[in-house]
Amino acid sequence: MEGQTHAKKLAARRLESGSLNYVPVIKKKGTTLFFTVFHYVMLISLSFIFIYPMLYLISKSFMLSPDLADSTVQWIPKGFSLENYFFSFGALNYMKSFWNSIMTSLAPAFIQIFSCAIIGYGFARYRFTGKGLLLALVMFTFLVPPQTNVVPLYMFFSDLDWINTYFPFWVPAMFGHGLRGALFVLIFTQFFRGLPGQLEEAARIDGAGPYRTFWTIMLPLARPAMLVVFLFSLVWHWNDIFQPSLYVFMSDKFNLTQQLGVLNGQGEQELAIGTAASASSALVQIPTFANRVMAGALMTILPMLVLYLFTQRYFVESVERAGIAGE
Repeated sequence: MEGQTHAKKLAARRLESGSLNYVPVIKKKGTTLFFTVFHYVMLISLSFIFIYPMLYLISKSFMLSPDLADSTVQWIPKGFSLENYFFSFGALNYMKSFWNSIMTSLAPAFIQIFSCAIIGYGFARYRFTGKGLLLALVMFTFLVPPQTNVVPLYMFFSDLDWINTYFPFWVPAMFGHGLRGALFVLIFTQFFRGLPGQLEEAARIDGAGPYRTFWTIMLPLARPAMLVVFLFSLVWHWNDIFQPSLYVFMSDKFNLTQQLGVLNGQGEQELAIGTAASASSALVQIPTFANRVMAGALMTILPMLVLYLFTQRYFVESVERAGIAGE
């Protein structure tokens, strides 16, 4: 009897200790589930903030004037039509403006790849007098808003007779400056700092000089940083409206963002005319120009969306590899 009682007590203790061991496991699973749900809620909320404007843009771009005037139509138009896109294609002078956007965005992006890579390599791998001061000046140009030096830059380019040309976009990029040039220099500087010094030592042993070492060994290894800089520079130049409006005034040299502003201005002008008209005429000229502007905006950003679809995987990998910490 005593043996049976002892066995029962021992079994009860094991059962109790086993149930206690499950408590931390349950707490850990509950905590993991809570953070998983929290992460998904945050990601869905942030995605909605970015996706909602795009869905609104696409929805309105397919709507005709009666759909915009109809309060019952919110997202899905009653009739599918490409009329707004055909109108915007002609109003934007799309092919000519597309080529002008290439000249003001693609060309500076390629130039900044090599100029910023050379400057970043010098900061990362060489020691020279005034290096800290020059790097501080690069940071200063990155922190100072470009609007603060608009007047002297415009006067300088005007004296060089560069207004209504593409030189204000190309020449600063050749010297590692231009739009966000300081940031690209810092990206290359950080990347080259992470490369092992044995590469340059082996190149010197083989008789390669500094320039040959850079062009044949170091620059090909910087492809991840080059892709990041190229995509950032291209997108920022493509979407920029400040500098093109400052240096280019001839309509035949307007890029897509400038032409989109002209298209929006035409819509505001028609709206003002419709407001000032009589009541019967105002009913005909309902402010329904937004659908054409939405179509033009979508056509303006479409090349960048297509580019991102093809380079998304490489872009993510390059961002991860370009963030290598220095030795």
